[in-house]
Amino acid sequence: MSHNLTDLIGNTPLVLSSHLNPNKNVKLFFKLEGQNPGGSVKDRAALFMIRNGLERGTISRESKLIEATSGNTGIALAMIAGIYGLQIELVMPENATKERVQTMRAYGAKVTLTSSDTGIEGARDYAEAKAKEPGYFMLNQFANDDNWRAHYNTTGPEIWEGTQGKVTHFVSSMGTTGTIMGTSTYLKEKNPAIQIVGVQPTENSSIPGIRRWPEAYLPKIYDPRKVDRILDVSESDARKMANVLAAKEGIFAGMSSGGATEAALRLAKELDHGVIVSIICDRGDRYLSSDLFQ
Repeated sequence: MSHNLTDLIGNTPLVLSSHLNPNKNVKLFFKLEGQNPGGSVKDRAALFMIRNGLERGTISRESKLIEATSGNTGIALAMIAGIYGLQIELVMPENATKERVQTMRAYGAKVTLTSSDTGIEGARDYAEAKAKEPGYFMLNQFANDDNWRAHYNTTGPEIWEGTQGKVTHFVSSMGTTGTIMGTSTYLKEKNPAIQIVGVQPTENSSIPGIRRWPEAYLPKIYDPRKVDRILDVSESDARKMANVLAAKEGIFAGMSSGGATEAALRLAKELDHGVIVSIICDRGDRYLSSDLFQ
């Protein structure tokens, strides 16, 4: 029995692909991170960053937290900050879906919208400048080791145990890269032969939650040695696959999950045999005001 909402973070289901997997000699599993209480994989990192920060004393009940986000991390941080009684300001581009903004505010967060022209980079610049003011503390998911450690301690072990150690390939979209860094570190310790596959957008594609970072904004927690291969996915393919995923597998998720699924299916076609686990990072209901499912 769970006595605290945070006890429900993690231990998300692994679901076998029933219809989309093109290779009968390969098992393709989807890890349903939308089943977390905040609706995304980011619940894991948010809990670790806030809880561990409080335990170390780097933040206190008086701290005014600030963080730039494209959406899912902000929702998770708003939820966790509320549970711990902390103030938080979340900064995101003004073209974020209204569901995301409204959800953050419902959890009690202050939401600041920056120009869509400068994207998440502009939101990060704003948050970094504000963090220099007295009383503010930026969690900085892009450089915070608790981001990837959350996945080293939870996501990686869950995948290893859920596949009885038979996983051969792990596929994840890359945004802050916390998910892929932490999971890779754990799985490689268990079996160095496991292949870690990252997913990023093609040039000029815009996929919420996945980025091709300019060098100056590359997450500090990212270590390219922990990723064996990177697959590029176009915005149109990610959009199409998000719709197919819902219609064929009954998995309602966002565009970044569509991108990861597209990459996982390409990978499955190449293999003679194997066990692939692909991250489904959130739920599709936070995209209903966009044109993703139209």
